[in-house]
Amino acid sequence: MSKAELARKAGVSPLTIERVEKGKSCRVETKRKLILALGYGLSDKNKMFPEEQIS
Repeated sequence: MSKAELARKAGVSPLTIERVEKGKSCRVETKRKLILALGYGLSDKNKMFPEEQIS
């Protein structure tokens, strides 16, 4: 999936995708959107954000 497609699917900007890929911080809600857009469940959050607590 391209960055642009992921951004559209998650409802965030492509710039946000770039920032997250570079390890910059983002809101918990943004992380939830990305997890779900990639087809994961919230229980799989540690696959993308192992250092974060997301509920």
